[in-house]
Amino acid sequence: MRQISSNLLLHDDPASLPGDPAPLTPAPGLLFAGLSAGVLILRPDGEVIAVNDVAQSIFHCDPMNLGSTALLGLVAAEQRPALAEAITGRIPSPPIRVGLPNGRVFELRTRPGDSLSTVVTLSDVSRYVADAERAARDTLTGLPNRRALQERLGTLLDSARTGGTALAMLCIDLDRFKSVNDTLGHLIGDALLIKVADRFRSALRSTDLVARLGGDEFAILQPGADQPEAAEALARRLVDLISRTYVCRGHMLDIGVSIGIALAPAHGSDGTELLKNADLALYRAKSDGRGTFRVYEPTMSSAVQARRLLEGDLRRALALRQFELAYQPQIGLRTGSVSGFEALLRWRTPERGLVSPAEFIPLAEEIGLIGSIGDWVLRTACRAAASWHTPASIAVNISPLQFRKADLVPTVASALETTGLLPCRLELEITEGALLDNTSRVLEVLHALKALGVRISMDDFGTGYSSLSYLQKFPFDKIKIDQSFIRTAGTGAEGSAIVRAVASLGTSLGIRTTAEGVETAEQLARVRIEGCTEVQGFLTGRPMSALEAAALLVTQQPADAGKGGPA
Repeated sequence: MRQISSNLLLHDDPASLPGDPAPLTPAPGLLFAGLSAGVLILRPDGEVIAVNDVAQSIFHCDPMNLGSTALLGLVAAEQRPALAEAITGRIPSPPIRVGLPNGRVFELRTRPGDSLSTVVTLSDVSRYVADAERAARDTLTGLPNRRALQERLGTLLDSARTGGTALAMLCIDLDRFKSVNDTLGHLIGDALLIKVADRFRSALRSTDLVARLGGDEFAILQPGADQPEAAEALARRLVDLISRTYVCRGHMLDIGVSIGIALAPAHGSDGTELLKNADLALYRAKSDGRGTFRVYEPTMSSAVQARRLLEGDLRRALALRQFELAYQPQIGLRTGSVSGFEALLRWRTPERGLVSPAEFIPLAEEIGLIGSIGDWVLRTACRAAASWHTPASIAVNISPLQFRKADLVPTVASALETTGLLPCRLELEITEGALLDNTSRVLEVLHALKALGVRISMDDFGTGYSSLSYLQKFPFDKIKIDQSFIRTAGTGAEGSAIVRAVASLGTSLGIRTTAEGVETAEQLARVRIEGCTEVQGFLTGRPMSALEAAALLVTQQPADAGKGGPA
């Protein structure tokens, strides 16, 4: 330890200090040799009377030449009064984090010394701070992680409670991101997440914080703004910005975003409650069609609670054997007899009764159950059809998520083998949702299924935008015209024109066309005139059990029953 006669805290201009430092001598009564911390000893008036070698190395010069603001200038403005009081009053100060221009970070502390002096220590915590910052960062995107969000949220909530300012939390999920990961791989998915993070940063103020919570989940804290107007404006901007096309490693990718908003203190005064309510609003945005945002409302709690109960019941439905299949006849217009059936999934519970597929199928897809449910449907339908003495086709719907699974072709082959159903009697119905991503892989799977001998039909034809292009790329066996066009075919020229065009297209390509949702005699007459080859609907046959379907086949032979395949 060396002693100097420099009034470190009393001179603003270094030039006013003596040109040559006073001789440095050991500080009496204090032994600081070998300490890793920098040590300065000051009098109550701020005069530095001793420093050790570590302190000199921290400042890269003799402390007497640093000027009066050197020490106080290291700390944040709001911390300077407390530090000055600690020095003049010779009282311990709480640890103060200070950073130097070279990036090193120190923890500054004060305590009373001998002879009315104050001891100031500067401990290098650069490595600790760097490790802590890395621990608070998402390694992929560089955004703050969940831990950092929670720490910042606690600070902002304290400010909101004391200052009366509003704070908005936005919970965010990316729409259709999972399909990118599933079809193109995690390398492309990671590249996409990095680009999404950059777009988030570009849309925020310096006072806002965006964090990645994991996977495709993000959250934003928006303090100090007029709410809910500011949060809604930000959400609109993000819905537009994030949905714009990305180019990642040669792939053109389109995703969307769903956002839930909760405000403090109106929707929660602590972090847990605020995050929960923002998450409830996010669930509502997703259930309302995705690609939008919703602000939390108290009624959402009961709605989400009901949804979670439904989810729990759905997870147990397979084990409890609550699923059943109904079979709706498909009638050949040329013969007027049954050409096949479509297997329709039903869920019957003791408490809820019959649950609509429109309610539970999207939920099954969302929570990852559609694969196991779809496998059960496929095997059950094949087993029922194989038991019919009169051959008829059986149509099974394949979810887009099932279609993207790598084991779809082996699963279909196994179902045919274990049930003994002839492949030509199985018809897989695929919607355009299964055809939109990764064209080469889609075609590869379609051709592999075709090689098994099964038939492939395009369901809900006309409701998307890629139908015609896929008709050129793959030889579908059937087109099913969406029922929305059938309903208008008998009442308006536009609906009839669409049905006529699709039927004509099918004839030209050698593809059968089935009119779905035929419910009136007028609709039946119209689709017959327009050239459809099959009809399906309540008018020609309501869904029935497998035994009823078998009985119906006994009385209505398919046109080519003797050939072992459907009409």
